[in-house]
Amino acid sequence: MDKQVISQLAREIYSAEKSCQPMETITARYPDLTNEEAYQIQLAGMNMRIADGHILVGKKIGLTSKAMQAAMGVYEPDYGYITDRMMVLEGEPISLGNVIAPKVEAEIAFVLKEGLIGPSVTLPQVLKATAGIMPAFEIIDTRMKDWNIKIQDSIADAASIGRIVLSGALVPVENLDLRYMGLVLEKNGEVVATAAGAAVLGHPANAVVWLANKLAQYGIALNAGEIIMSGSLTAACPVAAGDNMRATFDGLGTVGVRFVK
Repeated sequence: MDKQVISQLAREIYSAEKSCQPMETITARYPDLTNEEAYQIQLAGMNMRIADGHILVGKKIGLTSKAMQAAMGVYEPDYGYITDRMMVLEGEPISLGNVIAPKVEAEIAFVLKEGLIGPSVTLPQVLKATAGIMPAFEIIDTRMKDWNIKIQDSIADAASIGRIVLSGALVPVENLDLRYMGLVLEKNGEVVATAAGAAVLGHPANAVVWLANKLAQYGIALNAGEIIMSGSLTAACPVAAGDNMRATFDGLGTVGVRFVK
């Protein structure tokens, strides 16, 4: 795929995001699109946003559960970037007019105090480099029609990121075993899912390990101060106007978000 096509597809995704009007799935037009080409589209889109004044604040990891990987026919996670304009303050409602087809994922967000550079980053190094963790929601969204996507579509679309909601509490990781950290996810006061941290690659920090080592092949590091979204503990939950979502993490705290028209 030549650079002109990559740039055009990145521009289409960015335009669909700004207009909140879904576009035709990329793999429907380019069925032989590779993951590497999809990441090139993602990078081009990121550079377009930076040129428009977006500020990079972190990175996200997707497809961290075996069930989601099997559903997409892949054997490793994917990743995307986070900009300041994707961040939503807890308590601030999310208007469905500003997204296309949102779904909610409850995640543990890592905030780094030290940089990490692969390719041989380990779990203890990730924990040492972490200033703290926070309960978080990722509102995933797709710029492709009807969520009828393949892994390459998701990668090109910055791993289907929409919005990020963080709680107000930054909790040190010392003395926490994230494998056994329980989660209760509620929608309008009713429990819709429960899980434990081990649902994310056996340990949420393993997702950060994977990302640091994966990015090393592109010469990209995880930087001090960045927010790293480690991946959903449960299946994504669709939402509609009027819905209130709340996630409670044992020993970590809660995060909430509501949706309006």
